[in-house]
Parts: sequence; C-alpha cells; structure tokens
Amino acid sequence: MQNRREFIKGSAVFATMMAAAPTILKAQGAPRVFKVAVVGCGGRGTGALKNSIEAAKQLGQQVKLVATADYFVASAKALAASHGLDEKFCFGGANGYKKIMEMPEVDIVILTTPLNFRPRHLEAAVKAGKHVFAEKGVAVDAPGVRQFIAASKLATEKKLTIVAGTQRRHHPGYLLQAKALKEGTLGPIIGGNVYWNGNVPWIKRRTEGMSNKDYLCKNWLNFTELSGDHIVEQHVHNIDIANWFIGRYPKSAVGMGGRARRVTGNQFDFFSIDFDYGEGVHIHSMCRQLNKCHSNVSESLRTADAIISGGGRVMRPNGDKVELNGDFGSGNPYDMEHVDLLKSIMGTGPYMNEGETVAMSTACGIMGRISAYTGQIVGMADLLTKESSPYYKGCALTAEAFEADGDVELPAEVAPIPGEFDARFK
Repeated sequence: MQNRREFIKGSAVFATMMAAAPTILKAQGAPRVFKVAVVGCGGRGTGALKNSIEAAKQLGQQVKLVATADYFVASAKALAASHGLDEKFCFGGANGYKKIMEMPEVDIVILTTPLNFRPRHLEAAVKAGKHVFAEKGVAVDAPGVRQFIAASKLATEKKLTIVAGTQRRHHPGYLLQAKALKEGTLGPIIGGNVYWNGNVPWIKRRTEGMSNKDYLCKNWLNFTELSGDHIVEQHVHNIDIANWFIGRYPKSAVGMGGRARRVTGNQFDFFSIDFDYGEGVHIHSMCRQLNKCHSNVSESLRTADAIISGGGRVMRPNGDKVELNGDFGSGNPYDMEHVDLLKSIMGTGPYMNEGETVAMSTACGIMGRISAYTGQIVGMADLLTKESSPYYKGCALTAEAFEADGDVELPAEVAPIPGEFDARFK
C-alpha cells in the first residue's frame, strides 16, 4: 500500500497541478494595477497622483502612471520622468488631453488643469469611458457648471466613478458631524459662517516672448476667466461644507468685494457674501487673499442647541462638548478620497459620483462672485434654468478658444466695478 508521500510522488496529475499552482495562486492574489493618466501636471496634479498611489497601497493594489498631459509639455515630461514614464506618453498644448482619452488602457484620469478647462475635459473623459478624479472647483461660469453636471449624469448612466477634490467629505471629523446631522443627533442647521482668509498663493509675471495663451495658463490663478476667482477656486471647500451639512443649496446670493493690492490678473482680493438657503437659513461667506492679514480657514455652523466647528468640536451653548458616535478611521483625507474612488471602481465600497455636488458648490461660488462683481442679487436659477438672465451666459474666453489656432485676446488686468454688468462675459 502506498503511503501519502509515495502517492503524491507517483501521481502525474498532481505533479502537473503543483507545477501550475504558483501561477494560479499568484493570479488569485495579484494586486489590481490601475492605469492612471494626469491632465494638468502642476503641483496639484503631482500631489493627486501621489495620493492615488498611496491609496492603492493601503488597499493592496497598485497605481501605474501611463500618460501625462499639460498645456506646457515640459511639465508633463517632468512628472513622467519622476515616475519612469517614457516621454512618448507625454502630451502638450491645449489639445493634449485628447490623446489621453484615445488610450484604451487608461482606467482613471486625474483632472487638475485650470478650472476653465475642467467641464470640457470631464465630458471627454466620460465619453471615453474613464473614471475620474476632478479637482475642485470645476467651472468658471454657468455654462461650465451645466456642462459638468450633464457629463456627471452621463457618468452615472455608464457606471463610471467621479470623485472630486472636496476632501473634507472624506475627512473622519466631518463625516462624524454629517452622520449626526443626518440621523438627527444634531440639527438642523439654522445659520452660520464659512471662511477662507489667507494669503495670495502665488503670482507669475509675464516674460518676453509669452503669448497671451501662455501667460494666461502660467498665471491662471489670478485671472477670473481661468480660475473663477478665489471664491470659486479655493473658498468652494467651505461653501461645500455648508451645502453638505444643510442638505440643500442656496436659492440666491448677495454680496460685495473689492481689490486693493493684487498686482496681476483681474480678480478681487476679498468677498463677503450672504447665501440665502430659504426657510430663514442664511450663511455668511467670507474669503480674502491678502498677505500679512489675519488668517482663518474654517466653518462655524449653528443648530438650535449646538455650534459645529467643521471637522472639529461640537459644543452646547453652555460650553459642554457633544460626543458623536461613529467610526470613520483616521486616514489622511487627501488619500482617503482616492481610497474611496478605487473602492467604488472595484465594487468593494459604495458607488461614488461627486460630480453634481462639486458642480453645485462651484455654482454657489460663481453666484456669489457675480453678485459682488455687479452689486446685484443673483439667484441659482439665473445660472441653471433662467435662459433670459444675463448670468446664464458664460465667460467670453472659452476652453475651445485655447484649443483653436492662433492667440486669444488678453483680458484687461483690472477688477470689475459693481453697479454695471461685467463686460468680460457674453
């Protein structure tokens, strides 16, 4: 009678199976390799790619950079070189993103260009069947918001994931507060204040030989036509928290602002906006980009019996701290937004499409900006549904203009004057 060892040695079938086993086991346990492309290879694109790689590691998966695109091809090549990617997969110019959308191997596209281009890029990515990480904000005008929302709805139909760069929605502290509001432990919100008061992030001077397109794309942060102004590009984070916690969007905005020290571009230095959410709920929004001034980046929202510091403490009027229940871990929210994106794609987490929420928060910033620029009250309907409104129309300098041959007209580097319609818009 054969013992077990002799039987194994004598079994040709088993030997064949054992020879194949390492390959089978490796295939079963192999990490998924997500092939990622970056459109917009500046600091935020570079950072988002690092966050994506870290997120994949946390999930036991991998991210591989397979293509880059940037208006300035040198930036695309620099990012590629830092990840060992051949230059033949680097694309420059305003049309470079189209090459990436034609690559069937690309799973995820990271969109981190100036905001003017985001709606057009998202639409192209969704039509090409790509999942998307889209940095906030996502448009500079009403047509861009509508285009972004339409592309987001198409993504839902195609079961494509869209995660936005509103990382507070992936922050454990904010998630705890949102859960308490949803369950009725806190709330509802009856008013509050949101702030982003800080410094001018950076400016880029025009140099000899620069075309208007080059200068605008280099110094995009300081031109409304490219960034939407800082209330849209930056303060959208805090406005988004108010929308999320209240559970609806403001009906209208009225506000003011001005320019005191900005040395390039055509934006305001500061805004003060009253957002009317209906039902007696108003949120005061304040944002400022002025150096050597008091800084404050926060949200303070009130219920009938509590004060919510966004992502932080919840206090009763008598000073008692409110303890919230829930387990959302302790991860870096910049990584966690990519963790949630990958989980959505893999089906190991809830399906995510943050396209419409980030577009609507962007619309709030645009609504506040137009009110401050013109001195008029502006309604959300003016941007989304009221075609007769002058604010339904868009910025005269379109993404298509950058893709066309020739140069574009440079906007005057002066601020708008309230009391008249902004001539920079059609």
